[in-house]
Amino acid sequence: MAKIRNDLPAPTEGATEALPHNIEAEQQLLGAILTNNDVYDRVASVVRADHFFDPVHARIFEIASARIQKNALASPVTLKAFLEDDPGLTELGGPAYLVRLAGAAISAYAARDYAQMIYDLAVRRELIGLGRDISAKAAKVDIESEPREQITEAEQRLYKLGEQGVAERGFQSFLKAVTDAVNVANAAYQRGGGLAGISTGLVDLDKKLGGLHPSDLIILAGRPSMGKTSLATNIAFNIAKAYRRGRTADGGEGAVEGGVVGFFSLEMSAEQLAARILSEASEVPSEQIRRGDMTEQEFRRFVEAAKALESCPLYIDDTPALPISQVAARARRLKRTHGLDVLMIDYLQLLKGSSRGSEANRVQEVSEITQGLKAIAKELNIPVIALSQLSRQVESREDKRPQLSDLRESGSIEQDADVVMFVYRDEYYKEREKPGDHDLEKMAAWQQIMEQVHGKAEVIIGKQRHGPIGTVELSFEGRFTRFGNLVKPWQQDGGGGF
Repeated sequence: MAKIRNDLPAPTEGATEALPHNIEAEQQLLGAILTNNDVYDRVASVVRADHFFDPVHARIFEIASARIQKNALASPVTLKAFLEDDPGLTELGGPAYLVRLAGAAISAYAARDYAQMIYDLAVRRELIGLGRDISAKAAKVDIESEPREQITEAEQRLYKLGEQGVAERGFQSFLKAVTDAVNVANAAYQRGGGLAGISTGLVDLDKKLGGLHPSDLIILAGRPSMGKTSLATNIAFNIAKAYRRGRTADGGEGAVEGGVVGFFSLEMSAEQLAARILSEASEVPSEQIRRGDMTEQEFRRFVEAAKALESCPLYIDDTPALPISQVAARARRLKRTHGLDVLMIDYLQLLKGSSRGSEANRVQEVSEITQGLKAIAKELNIPVIALSQLSRQVESREDKRPQLSDLRESGSIEQDADVVMFVYRDEYYKEREKPGDHDLEKMAAWQQIMEQVHGKAEVIIGKQRHGPIGTVELSFEGRFTRFGNLVKPWQQDGGGGF
């Protein structure tokens, strides 16, 4: 076959060699697609427009793939209207180049091999660029750029290259963004109005949130003893317990139910966190587990629960005072080795920023941490749940229900988060208002209030970027530190409970 095009782009100034590429493979693949649109389905999972070395070829592939996805014909005739004024195509002879591409295609049989070759060469080019950048930065001795930070940055870019085939995304066309949005909406539509995200295992909370969505930063805040960590461990346990692997909507392998959970426990040790989860699963009070004060039957239940849970994909890192850069690096590593669908941090104020000494105040440091957590959510395309403390001003109000303004140390928590939830238990405060035994009338009124609030908790959704705000009522069993679905009065008759 005669070559269609020999004018390879010259290497950039300063480069010792041309970047690896294969113009003929790109021409053959495009020709095969324009001749037979069914070829696109065989190569779509391998190659994208940004993998093409020639920018004109990239534009041809992007427009052809957009038309094929709409069940429209992509041929030299139909693409002519979209590329008639393209200056790059004009240099190659205009729309006639499309006809030559289709005419010179030998066989559709080898299309996938060509696609794989184009992808491999694109990754090689990215690796060369990444290596040059790392080398240039390392050679430049700068007090602002320490070697440890350079290693973390290099690891981040290598991770992106390994996951997505591109180290830095840069700009993408609106056409691609629209296509991605339609695919997400189609996946939600196919579920028949079901959850768009990962289920928390708490029905009413799922209804309000639509599940936990990829790339969202979710802040779970509350005063001490409200049950923040308990709710986080309950959700982590529910997700890990429901984990089922299979073929995902995009054609790859991954979690089709539940997910792999990473849990950064900066406050409690991994053993304490595991004891909490086992307390919930075995229904043995956590203080009895700590003391070893269990009956034979309770201990048997505890051991059986431990055996049942040992295969759960829940990974705990209890390293204290981690810098945000280390959290990102460890999360990337976990996703590469075991997979990662949800990340939890207990709690946000115990993380450290990268600023050293007294250069930055605490507000700036918390701002850097929340921005870093949001970046992790977007980069790894997972929901990140970060627990947060609230300021003491809650205690000075008559109504102790928390508000967005109660978030401690920085307004950036509220700004960067996609969802802000508060855990509130009225029972905790009402217990402390117990009147003296001598005042029978007040005691009777207090007991009545305690009956109403006993075993109940509220999750107040103070902010939700893509949905409604409001309150979700949950049940709470303090003995097992367990949150659950609250059966409403109208659901008690006729077995309407969850």
